[in-house]
Amino acid sequence: MDNKVVAVVGGGAAGFFFAINYKALHSVDDVTIYEQGKTVLNKVRISGGGRCNVTHACFDPGDLVHYYPRGRKELIGPFHRWSCGDTVGWFEERGVPLKIEADGRMFPVSDRSESIINCFIEEANRMGIKIVKQCKVSIDSLKDRRLTLSKGASINPDVLFLAPGSSKFIWNVLKANGVEIVEPVPSLFTFNIKDPRIKGLAGISFNDVEVVSEYGSYQSRGPLLITHWGLSAPSILKLSSVEARLLSAAHYSFKISVDFLPDLNPDDVQDLIIKQGGKKLGDKNPFGLPKRYWRKLIEVAGINSEGRWADLKKEERSLILESLKACTFQVKGKSTFKEEFVSAGGIDLKEVDFRSFGLKRYPGVYAAGEVLNIDAMTGGFNFQAAWTGGYIAAINAS
Repeated sequence: MDNKVVAVVGGGAAGFFFAINYKALHSVDDVTIYEQGKTVLNKVRISGGGRCNVTHACFDPGDLVHYYPRGRKELIGPFHRWSCGDTVGWFEERGVPLKIEADGRMFPVSDRSESIINCFIEEANRMGIKIVKQCKVSIDSLKDRRLTLSKGASINPDVLFLAPGSSKFIWNVLKANGVEIVEPVPSLFTFNIKDPRIKGLAGISFNDVEVVSEYGSYQSRGPLLITHWGLSAPSILKLSSVEARLLSAAHYSFKISVDFLPDLNPDDVQDLIIKQGGKKLGDKNPFGLPKRYWRKLIEVAGINSEGRWADLKKEERSLILESLKACTFQVKGKSTFKEEFVSAGGIDLKEVDFRSFGLKRYPGVYAAGEVLNIDAMTGGFNFQAAWTGGYIAAINAS
């Protein structure tokens, strides 16, 4: 059989994983990765604060899919074929062991994203995979797999793998070729909030809160962080992911309610208040809240921090209860979570055969990663979808 020509559009996580696994199966084929930017694997480099959150310690596919607001149904089959445990084994076989952190996120033992990048680059070089940077690829015809490169050259690969990430250019090109595209909106972002209760408290964190927006479609639980711009951390990021389209439609102006004591019911809180008796309100609070936040909360509420708990008026007790169990904040805008931009949108999932990650109407064309309308909560799940899609496409592209 003649050698095949394989073109990979996008030098990111999914592109490299596909190329390496395809080449491992078909060493004689000609595989080239085309990257528009000056460098490859940029999101791998910045993920997890430069440590690379490779995957998550969620080894049951049935549990894993619940971290994907978009793609949940479609990924259950693929995750039974390649999941988090397979990813861990793949990297360990190549000399990059991973470790599990307390929240389930998995990182290289080295705590350096360069460990993952070097693994990919070394594997690609060893296998003879070509990497072409600063090369913009235009798709003239998906049906014929006819491509034009930025310098005017045309190629007609036998296999085309699309992994350009959230590239508006590629989405527009695909749309022009008849592929249905779900318009993208930001998915992982923090909330911009100006509120006297959190002003000047950047850096203060809470281990476990519950957050719900005014739309009430999802109750997000986890850590919360006060930033210079508002609120962040997993409880906020999970909510932003699940309600990405609702919040976009609201132009990022909406209300959230924070329960700072999700394990206590209102009666429990009232009992704790009563038990404080003659203690001063401004002293250590019985709820385990950071002292600076507690003092700011009662200050803004107009409650005397030198007063005694036993002397609280009924309306003051009610105000404290509301501030602890249903504290409302007005969100006005968003900020990108660090540099890890993730979008909800891309190739409509009806276009994809998830047994192979091939486009149903275009034989020989495959896609994985953020180019698809699949995205996940923070914690390594977006990378896992890229590894899974890249691997399954590599197996089936033959």
